[in-house]
Amino acid sequence: MTDPAVEAHRPTASGPGSADEPTPRGLNLDRLTAYLAGHLPELAAAPLRARLIAGGKSNLTYLLRCGEREVVLRRPPLGHVLATAHDMAREHRVVSALAPTAVPVPAALLYCPDPDVIGAPFYLMERVTGEVFRSRSQTDQLTVGQRRELALAMMDTLAALHAVDPASVGLAVFGRPDGFLGRQVRRWAAQLDQSRSRPVPGVDELRDALAASVPEGANAGRIVHGDYRLDNLLATVDPVSVRAVLDWEMATLGDPLADLGLLLTYWDVLGDSDAAAGNPVADGLGSRAGFPTGSELIARYAGRADVDVGPLHWHVALGCFKLAVICEGIHYRHTLGQTLGGEFDRIGDLVAPLVAHGLGAVREK
Repeated sequence: MTDPAVEAHRPTASGPGSADEPTPRGLNLDRLTAYLAGHLPELAAAPLRARLIAGGKSNLTYLLRCGEREVVLRRPPLGHVLATAHDMAREHRVVSALAPTAVPVPAALLYCPDPDVIGAPFYLMERVTGEVFRSRSQTDQLTVGQRRELALAMMDTLAALHAVDPASVGLAVFGRPDGFLGRQVRRWAAQLDQSRSRPVPGVDELRDALAASVPEGANAGRIVHGDYRLDNLLATVDPVSVRAVLDWEMATLGDPLADLGLLLTYWDVLGDSDAAAGNPVADGLGSRAGFPTGSELIARYAGRADVDVGPLHWHVALGCFKLAVICEGIHYRHTLGQTLGGEFDRIGDLVAPLVAHGLGAVREK
């Protein structure tokens, strides 16, 4: 089994969170130390140091140091938070459940539901060494062979996740598989309504088209990651391996095609779209960045998963709608000054091309 832990991609020396901060925004180290003294005393044995791990656009991730020990803390974003979209208890539960499986995950250490400790619920996990491939500047350093192996390893890991029997790891009631796809449309429509701060042409039409054409979902009942993509994996390239799957906040039981549709949204829609070229979400993905095409990835997955892949047009449209809503929520938080890190001013620009592609996909036969 892969050694579980976590580290996001290394921030630049001058970037946000590049050095330990006495009191990083979003943490209260004094209260955190007092809480750990009663729950994980080995982490309160020396003064805590912390830094924000740069790169994430949603939940906040910090590297904590206590002497020589390093762990990672995850908490929801500051300010405006979409209901159910930043669920730390859910993330901690699924990571803990998957620990004994073939799916590489960080070792979960502690969940704290009390928002009074640092201002929001949080959980702690062990740190794993490796790299998160998030930008073109990173993926351009890989050989053609490494890019191909990394992409195929990403699909093999997703197939391994979808092969896990939820009941065998204590997740039989982790979600409600029946009606999953229809609920996804309604859920993200509700999230959209909570994030409206400007007109978004076409988004209501996309919502209505999805709701009117929900497929049956014959594959329902699998563990779904909810935001599976290359930069939610911690990996190495010498040799190529996936060391940990990260960011489980939207995991549930449902149709695995939702994971495939969203992956293709990142890979083909954002990764290869002229309208979204160089975007801060999927800058290093897709064939434009020298990786295999989305169709090659799906073929790899289909050869290793006991899942009827079938047409994915509707699922890509759902992925476009979901990601458009997420980007709109991040854009909204950015306008309120509630984001930490860089490139948030460009996130809102991704919404229009996502909606446009989603409308095209949902109409495909």
